[in-house]
Amino acid sequence: MLIGESAPMRSLNRQIERVARSDVTVAIFGESGTGKELVARAIHQRGPRAAGPFVAINCAAIPEALQEAELFGHERGAFTGATHARAGCFEQANHGTLLLDELGEMSMSTQTCLLRALQQRAIRRVGGSTEIPLDVRVVCATQRDLRAEVESGRFREDLYFRLVVFPIEVVPLRDRREDIALLLDHALGVLEGGRRVRVRRDALDALDAYSWPGNVRELFNIVHRSILSCEGGEITAADLPEYVRRAPAPAAVTPLAEIERAAIERALAACGQSVTKAAEMLGISRATLYRRVAQFRAEGDHALPSLQRRPRVLRPSEAPNAQVSPSRLRRAPASRRRGCRATQQRTD
Repeated sequence: MLIGESAPMRSLNRQIERVARSDVTVAIFGESGTGKELVARAIHQRGPRAAGPFVAINCAAIPEALQEAELFGHERGAFTGATHARAGCFEQANHGTLLLDELGEMSMSTQTCLLRALQQRAIRRVGGSTEIPLDVRVVCATQRDLRAEVESGRFREDLYFRLVVFPIEVVPLRDRREDIALLLDHALGVLEGGRRVRVRRDALDALDAYSWPGNVRELFNIVHRSILSCEGGEITAADLPEYVRRAPAPAAVTPLAEIERAAIERALAACGQSVTKAAEMLGISRATLYRRVAQFRAEGDHALPSLQRRPRVLRPSEAPNAQVSPSRLRRAPASRRRGCRATQQRTD
């Protein structure tokens, strides 16, 4: 189950829904314990291969000499100890999905065989001579930077472009702290074994402040340990590991509105409540300053002074019934005056 309602988890679910309906190769990146295999299972279960098998293999847990045999199988007598033929992970995942976990740990020789299998959509068992056609969707997962591995020569570039068609990044738990409470409830339901266990507020605060280097896997570990050590069906901060209790609290973030309010208050105090000077100091217009102060006061913040707009003094020329001085009247040109007299005489 993919537990979480944070923005990163909503984005992750949208990516899974988008890619699950296709048959494209998916590469899942993320730190250890973030749930990369759960993402691979979700892709399998939500796609057209859900009725087929899901096979996962951890490349880091297989010795280099046995990686090819585990992936592609082997025939009887192919090497010492091969007393009978055995199907590899590719054959076991036929018409389903194969997860290659910790792909960055695969040897260069196995990478070459894997590239050929992906290109030909067929495999050949170790010690065998016949091609076995297969219909397998490959999903890989790793915590390594494969692009950096390619540049360092530890990973084949052609295989990289074969596998990293649709990359998915699983964010660490410290970047989606709003999901900790949901994951905690889920872990309690799975691990409490029928006991009614609650988590006290001080324990929740300590868990929220922790950095979670082991991600979701570490959270389940800590919850299991706390259930066994708590008394009275309640987990307190004292039941948590000491390194969790001593974790520094995350840095507080001041809302922008509070920063703006404090800046306006300081500017007005420094300028003796002069709106003009305070607006110049803040780099805003007088109208904006009036509007922001009125908005803060309407929201219940009466620490700011009530600024009264001063009535605008109109210039004489802007007055509604202003009389224009005769001295400011301009006389019409002489040609126009002569034309006006001629028109008057003809009318008479």
